Amino acid sequence: MLAKLQFRSSYLLRHSLQQGTWRRSWATTAKDSNATGGDTLTIGDISVPLSQPKQPQLVPQQYVSYAEDGSMQLTQTALHHLRWMLQKDALKQDMFLLGQPGPLRRQLAMQFLELTQRELEYVALSRDTTESDLKQRREIQNKAAIYHDQGAVRAALHGRVLVLDGVEHAERNVLPVLNNLLENREMHLENGKFLMAPKRYDKLLETHSAQQLEDWGILRVSEHFRVVALGLPVQKYKGTPLDPPLRSRFQSRHVLPYSFSELYDELHQLAPAVPGEQLKQLLTFALTLQKADEALQLPDFPMHNLRLAVQMLQANAALSLHDVIVMLYPYAAMLKSDQQKRVQELLTSLKIKRVRGQQVQRIASTLKAENSIELQLDELRLSLAKQSSDSVATTAPLSFVDLPHQRQTLAALLQAFALGDVCLLGEKGVGKLTLTKQLLQLLQQHAEPIMLYEDMTSRDLVQQRITNLAGDTIWRDSPLVRAAKTGAVAVLSGLQRLHKSTATVLQRIIQDRELQLCDGTQLLGSERYEALLRQGLSAAQLTARGVLPIHPGFRIVALAEPPAVGVGGAQPSWLTSEFLSLFLYQELRPLQQSEEQQLLTQLCGNGKLHKQMDKLMALAQLLRGAQDPLLKGLAGTLSTRQLLKLARRLDAYPNSDVHELLTNMFLMKFMPALSRAALLQAFHEVGIAAGSAAAAAEVRREISIEQQTLRIGETTLQLPCESQVQQSKVPSTLFYEMPQHVALLERLLQDYLIGEHLLLVGNQGVGKNKLIDRLLELMRRPREYLQLHRDTTVQSLTLQSTLRDGQVIYEDSALVKAVKTGHVLVVDEADKAPVNVTCILRTLVESGEMLLADGRRIVPAGASAAADANTIVTHPEFRLVVLANRPGFPFLGNDFFAALSDVFSCHAIDNPTPDSEIYLLQQYGPNVPKATLRMLVNAFGELRTLADEGLLNYPYSTREVVSIVKHLERYPQEHMAELVGNVLDFDRYQPEALQQVTQVLAKHGLPIEAYARDELQMLRQQKQLQALVKRDSGLGVSGPKFGKLDPKNEPHVGGNTWAGGSGGRDTAGLGGKGGPFRLDKGHQVHQLSDEEKADVPEEIKRAAREMNRKAFEQKLEEIKMSAHDHQLYAQFSEPNRKQVQQLKAILEAMQTKSKERQWQKYQTHGELDDTRLIEGIAGDKNIYRRRAEANPWADHMQEKPNRLKLVVDVSGSMYRFNGYDGRLDRQLEAVVMVMEAFEGYEKKIAYDIIGHSGEGWELPFVNVGSAPKNDKERFEAIRMMHAHSQFCWSGDSTVKAAREACSTLAAEQDYDNAIVVVLSDANLSRYGIAPKDLAQALKRGEPKAKGYVIFIGSLAEEAEEINKVMPAGQSFVCMDLSKLPQILKQIFTSSLL
Repeated sequence: MLAKLQFRSSYLLRHSLQQGTWRRSWATTAKDSNATGGDTLTIGDISVPLSQPKQPQLVPQQYVSYAEDGSMQLTQTALHHLRWMLQKDALKQDMFLLGQPGPLRRQLAMQFLELTQRELEYVALSRDTTESDLKQRREIQNKAAIYHDQGAVRAALHGRVLVLDGVEHAERNVLPVLNNLLENREMHLENGKFLMAPKRYDKLLETHSAQQLEDWGILRVSEHFRVVALGLPVQKYKGTPLDPPLRSRFQSRHVLPYSFSELYDELHQLAPAVPGEQLKQLLTFALTLQKADEALQLPDFPMHNLRLAVQMLQANAALSLHDVIVMLYPYAAMLKSDQQKRVQELLTSLKIKRVRGQQVQRIASTLKAENSIELQLDELRLSLAKQSSDSVATTAPLSFVDLPHQRQTLAALLQAFALGDVCLLGEKGVGKLTLTKQLLQLLQQHAEPIMLYEDMTSRDLVQQRITNLAGDTIWRDSPLVRAAKTGAVAVLSGLQRLHKSTATVLQRIIQDRELQLCDGTQLLGSERYEALLRQGLSAAQLTARGVLPIHPGFRIVALAEPPAVGVGGAQPSWLTSEFLSLFLYQELRPLQQSEEQQLLTQLCGNGKLHKQMDKLMALAQLLRGAQDPLLKGLAGTLSTRQLLKLARRLDAYPNSDVHELLTNMFLMKFMPALSRAALLQAFHEVGIAAGSAAAAAEVRREISIEQQTLRIGETTLQLPCESQVQQSKVPSTLFYEMPQHVALLERLLQDYLIGEHLLLVGNQGVGKNKLIDRLLELMRRPREYLQLHRDTTVQSLTLQSTLRDGQVIYEDSALVKAVKTGHVLVVDEADKAPVNVTCILRTLVESGEMLLADGRRIVPAGASAAADANTIVTHPEFRLVVLANRPGFPFLGNDFFAALSDVFSCHAIDNPTPDSEIYLLQQYGPNVPKATLRMLVNAFGELRTLADEGLLNYPYSTREVVSIVKHLERYPQEHMAELVGNVLDFDRYQPEALQQVTQVLAKHGLPIEAYARDELQMLRQQKQLQALVKRDSGLGVSGPKFGKLDPKNEPHVGGNTWAGGSGGRDTAGLGGKGGPFRLDKGHQVHQLSDEEKADVPEEIKRAAREMNRKAFEQKLEEIKMSAHDHQLYAQFSEPNRKQVQQLKAILEAMQTKSKERQWQKYQTHGELDDTRLIEGIAGDKNIYRRRAEANPWADHMQEKPNRLKLVVDVSGSMYRFNGYDGRLDRQLEAVVMVMEAFEGYEKKIAYDIIGHSGEGWELPFVNVGSAPKNDKERFEAIRMMHAHSQFCWSGDSTVKAAREACSTLAAEQDYDNAIVVVLSDANLSRYGIAPKDLAQALKRGEPKAKGYVIFIGSLAEEAEEINKVMPAGQSFVCMDLSKLPQILKQIFTSSLL
């Protein structure tokens, strides 16, 4: 309970006022702070003398509460902590306060400093903190580098307390620079001076003068200097572990939340009108969550925000308790389903009803005074401070539709906004930004928009160092700081992308309304600033000392997408305990169909929607309410924003094909087969049928330009009169107007005319660049071009920094130039850049706003913001066109489509139809026979189909066919076998894939037999060529041998000595001749010519074959496998060799992508970081960046492996009917495929294989973590399956096996993404099993574990009948058992890979 300043308790705080009366006005006191018998502070049995601070503005204010009688109010818990801190201070020991996220530890340190009247130096640590941020930073002044002391040095010299906040966020090698200062109170400084311990310094003073010591650069560390570190326990909260030498220099203290009674008394005193029963319910709920079992992995409840909760209840009695709980702890948006269930059970046990309070019917605002505004929420009145009128920029009227749900969310948001900073959670496209703009308009507030991204540093959020015209370094305020000073609203877009260590800079300004700036300025909340004024310091004095007030109207509104909970393979939730403690949260759910219809009707101009919009809205609701994770994951693509785009397009072009629009919007062409099938089923359910788009594309559309009017099909555009400079940027490209591309050009032109920005996605070589260049050429629109790559940064995307005459100059990038001039910006290879970089394009497209690195701001066209040198108004003709490769394998770029597609008009660019492709090829090869062209088109068309079905890894495009035709046109006598090698030689060392491709080409009549049979050398020998230089090694072969093993594994070329070399002879290796077998040691291969390799005597070849056979027998001996067993095993292994290689290729590519290194900034060597040019000028050393492995402590949690449980059917019927349709053999082939494909990728996919039959439902064949390591172990596994099926009792356990497998997999904690694949022979009716029971069993593990069933045998039509009852996309009938491995591969690539 709260304690008052009295002498009745030995552990209560008291001041012993031995001389005079205690006063808090150091500006007027005349007392000698060093006088004997001065003021003292006593807590329990610990007393310390108090001295007057030299810089009172550095002493924390208003952290200790005072009652009306002047007595201090501190809890017993706080008093015990403060007593301990007094003890440590008296012992001259540094302190480390550990505890849960939140301000409690920091506020405790501030209370200690306020009570002891000690001056503060505060440093918020992050992954960006460097040595210069702690010791000394160089600034350029008058052409000279001047050292400026930083927090640690200032604290040491002036006897202040250094508070290091967020120790767990600092890189491991940063804080050890303080070790000597902590241990011995000594430190070498960058300017050559030396900090010396006070005793040692005083001893030197006995023999030397102070001036001499100063001349020698020796500075005295104050004996009052202390360090208080604040950190989280990294065992529970992710962070960098403490370096042992650093840890040993601190005394630690675990700071727990206050007790129930203490919190109850504090909250009751704060909000006496709130019923005590409600306070007890609220506190019980919060403290129960705090003490929940760690196995539940629940985020900590933000205890300090309870104050805001009771203030809201005090202000509005109509609010329900559940209303305020979800603002503090939005469990529905951030927790998994099982975690939500536990929270709901707790609410029920506490009799807290999950209902909303009174519905608000009207929201209005009234300007009451110059700096005050009154909000009216029905009868509720709220008064808020307002930004000064001269700094508010007027905005265009907002199109806000007052829907009941939006109104309730806005009302809740306003009530939270009245008390503190808020975060609006919502999926993409649900209207977060629109609601925020409506809030700002009601409050007549100006916004400072800030786009957040993952690489953003803590400095980016506060101040940026720049150079002035004289070349001196100065600091420029960020939008956040400008908002704090002027009372604007800082709108943080994309909070989910901000790195958690960067967010530490927000903690103090949000929770304490204080902020330490990089230039030394300190921002104080209005109450703390007023407290300093009351002590006698004037505003001018405070300004001169670098203390400025934070405007009372300042607020932060953060916009974020909710964590992807319940989605297989999702990243760990970004809404951690640290983020949860920052804001009051409000969730904005997607609209219901009736709400969407009302909104679209009002916003789409004529007030009447196209007849197809009902189906589209029904589809949106179907996806949002789907239980199937595949469909649920697609719901964000058809957001309210996208529905609005569709409505406007259908309003402008009523004849548009809705099915085609959706196909492009979802990029259905590039979706995994299971997702595409599920989406097509959803289309069918709402009545959206495929139109005749393919046939319409072949209709001949004309492109013409007459009288300055461009016409493409039925769409027209009035052409502009461009200047000569603009004409020079209009692209010109070779383009053949085939019907399919002309139809696509018309659709692109239509989107352009209704103001859309464009996103073109497709495979390589399908003509994305040519299409856009041709469109711009026809429209006479100038183009700016940007090509992105993995090293693209936010800064390089917007500006290019250069150094000129000692001043950093920012030059506009193509993006800024296009915005200024109204050109079309084409961003190519968008999938190659990190998503956190390209996401900054979202605000530009979505709201027309963007902040540049040089301080300028892009504002939307028509904005009435004051025009100045720092404002760039977007040209109304500006458009953005983005080109990207398709998502997924084999491109494996960053998924630009998933991140930003909702703000673009999307178009999937496919290869041409056969007729269009033939027309195109005729333009490139007019003399090539049409029959040859048709064979090429048909053959490559089938190859593309195989790639779409997942049977080929490489997606062959029109570009390859055009290359072949160009060659044929120029060299018509060239043999086709030579030409296809230009395309297929990439697959020469993938025999399975190459065989499949050559079979397809040969099937369509292309004469490639020589290539397919590897007889090109014979073909080439028929035509004798002469060259000026002919290479020959000059050495013959003597006989095959293994060669020596090099223990150093160094590369060897030739030499006839080493095994594993290349380009040599006789020994095992690669690229040489005469060796017994191939041996790859991982080195570059030096290939001998085919002629020399073929020139090997027959006896040598026989000896090599014999040595090869002996090596094979030795391999079998090593794994103790007989040749007979190996032959049997090969019968199950060889048929699926191709699928195994394809799966391994996908896994290898994904593993390579996951291991891609990240940029590490603030390095002392590497590549120069353009963003730290100014630091380089000032002399900083860590101005470089280099690629390195991600910090395993500070960054995201380690990726968990995917989980697969394969449930095979080993019942008696499998053996009984194997002779009928080979079902058991095909199943064993599929099992072998799984075991071979996943070998070596156990860290990526953990699997086990169990069986079901009449004798059981969980028969173990392969245990998780013990996958077979060689052919013998794999053969033993399938032999056991075969034997069990032969000798087991009859019966069927399919349903129980599926139910138990899904349930047990969902309960496992080590995996986030898991699937169960059940193989069965559809023999349910014989045992009286209902198909619906199997369907329910497959859903037992959702959403974490998803179940699939494949029926691999059936009597009559039973399998088809069962399949109709199964969940869509989760059931397969495989009567053609040769397709079983392909179905399994399809499931794996859709769900696991």
